[in-house]
Amino acid sequence: MFVTNNSNSFELYDWLRQQCTAHIYSERLQICQVRNLMPDMIISYNYKYIISEDIIDYMDGRIFNLHTSYLPWNRGANPNIWSFIDHTPKGVTIHQISKGLDEGKILYQKQCFFDTDKETFKTSYHKLNREIAALLKEKWSEIEAGEYQMLEQIGEGSYHTKKDLDILKEKIEFDWDVNIAEFLCKYEKLSKDEI
Repeated sequence: MFVTNNSNSFELYDWLRQQCTAHIYSERLQICQVRNLMPDMIISYNYKYIISEDIIDYMDGRIFNLHTSYLPWNRGANPNIWSFIDHTPKGVTIHQISKGLDEGKILYQKQCFFDTDKETFKTSYHKLNREIAALLKEKWSEIEAGEYQMLEQIGEGSYHTKKDLDILKEKIEFDWDVNIAEFLCKYEKLSKDEI
């Protein structure tokens, strides 16, 4: 079962359907639906709903999330934006879904690097989505067979909500097409002026 709310995930879903029997779901997932379908695994990618504990328990570890951050950094919403603002590592992670948001054990991850003079938040977002799709494709046979090692997340990391971006937008003009280096200069100047 593949759960998503974002059309940029459809290409990866189409690829998955060529590898195995896959069903896509975009509404809030309920335990009765999971019990009816009895999926071998659930993959969440750009899914806006928090998956309930009863579903996590029912799947018994075979439930994974594709997250566009280098966990434990930038759990939650808009990870690519906060990785630049907070100057934290950037990357992508495939992790097991646990009861804590983006806190599950890591199956695979890849660190990514960006030239902020040449990138916008939009281009960085698209690059991270291409990287997470490529990572899943590369590791799919291992994931499907259950032949992976999982590692606990180390360190406290960071977490942001959708509301954090709303608060940021109240303080400074934000646009997905803005050059990242230019935005960071304005943001850091604003931060110094507020101190």
